[in-house]
Amino acid sequence: MATKRGPQRGSRAGVLVAPHSKELSLVSFVDEQSIVSISNSIKDPVLALRPYTLAPHRASVKLNQNENPWDAPAEIKLETLNRMKDRAWSRYPDFTPQRLHERLAKFSGWQPDGVIAGNGSNELIQALLMVTIGEGKRVLITEPTFALYRQITTVLGGEVVSVPLSRDLQFDVAALLEEIEQKQPAVTIICSPNNPTGCVISDEELVVLLKAARGLIVVDEAYHEFAHPGSPARGPRRRSAAGVANGQPGWGGGHSAVPLLSDHENLIVLRTFSKAMALAALRVGYLLASPELVGEIAKAVLPYNLNALSQTAAEVAIDMFEAKLQPLVEAICAERDRLYVELASIPGLVPVQSQANFMVVRSNKEPKRVFAELLKRDILIRDVSGYPMLKDYFRVSVGTPEENDLLIRALREIFEMKE
Repeated sequence: MATKRGPQRGSRAGVLVAPHSKELSLVSFVDEQSIVSISNSIKDPVLALRPYTLAPHRASVKLNQNENPWDAPAEIKLETLNRMKDRAWSRYPDFTPQRLHERLAKFSGWQPDGVIAGNGSNELIQALLMVTIGEGKRVLITEPTFALYRQITTVLGGEVVSVPLSRDLQFDVAALLEEIEQKQPAVTIICSPNNPTGCVISDEELVVLLKAARGLIVVDEAYHEFAHPGSPARGPRRRSAAGVANGQPGWGGGHSAVPLLSDHENLIVLRTFSKAMALAALRVGYLLASPELVGEIAKAVLPYNLNALSQTAAEVAIDMFEAKLQPLVEAICAERDRLYVELASIPGLVPVQSQANFMVVRSNKEPKRVFAELLKRDILIRDVSGYPMLKDYFRVSVGTPEENDLLIRALREIFEMKE
C-alpha cells in the first residue's frame, strides 16, 4: 500500500499516514503560511504601541523617578517589622485590608467603604479602566502627562483623546471642557500635580469639568502632598494631616480634590505611597470614590492584591506621618523652591515652577546631551524631550540638599562649556 512521503521542504512537522486510515494523526502536515504568528495574535493597536520602559542607567545621584530622596525613617521600618514578626507568613494577607481602609479613610477625610487599597496606584488605574473602557469608549487626557493612561487605554481597545496643555504648560480648562462636551469621554483623567510639568488644577476649574461631564473625572493626586497653591513655593495649605493623630480627619497634607467627593459622584481620586510617603519599594496606592463606584471598580482588582508587609508599612506610615514624614515633605518643598531659583540663574536654563517634587527645565542645549553630560558626572535625570510640547526640556526630581548642590554645580559646568 502506498503511503504519503514525509514532510517536504517548507513543512514544520509530519507523520506517515495510510491514505484510508481511520485513526486521527496526532501531528498533521502544517504549511508555513498557516502557522499562527505573534503578530496575528496581538491586537493591532498594541503592536503599534511603544512599550512603557525605563533605561537601566545607574548613578549615585538619582533624580529621575520623582521618589522621596530620603529613605523611609528607621522608626517606620522598625515598627513595621515589629508588627510583622508575630504574623504567620505562610497565610494569605487580608482579602480586603479593612484596617488599612479605615486608616486611609481617616487620613484622607473620606469614608471606609469608599476606599480601595492596591498594589501601587498603577494597579488601580488599570482596574478603573478595565471596568470602564473597551472598543468605542474614550479616555480624555491632557498632554504631556503620565504615559500609563494612554498605554492601558490602548491595550484595552479604547480611544485616547488628548488636549495639550497651554503654552505656559498649565491646564487648558476651556479646551478640556470643549472636548468633554463634544466627545463625551467615558473617563477624563487629570493628573494634579501633573507629571511631568507640576501644574495643578484648581477646585473651581475641576467643578466646572465635573458638572459638564457625563462620564467619570479621575484626579491622580500622586504628588498632592507637595502642592500648596497660593505662592510659587509653599503657600497656605488647604489642610494638613496634622489632626489625624488626635482624631480629626485630614486629607493628607496638600491641595486635594477629596473635599469635592461628597458633592460629585462622578469624581475619583487616586493616590500613592511611592512619593511623599517614601514607600516606593513596597508598592501601595489607594483610590477614593463613592461606595457604589468602589464596588464596581473592585471587581477588576485581583484577590489578595496587597501583601501583608505593604499593608502593615502603609498603616505605620499613616500613624507616623505627622511626626516623621510631614517634615520630609516640607524639606522637599523648600529644596524645590531653592532649586528653582538656582537653575533660573544659569544662562541657558528656564525652569518651570512646579507644585510637585520635580520640575521640567527648558534648555538651550539638546536635552539628550545634558542627560549624557550629567550621567558622566554620576547624576541621573529624566530626558523628557520625546513628550509632546517638551522637545527642549529635561526633568529633575528634587533631591537632598547635597544632591541638589551637586546637580546645580554640574549644570553650571555644562552650560559654561564652550561649544
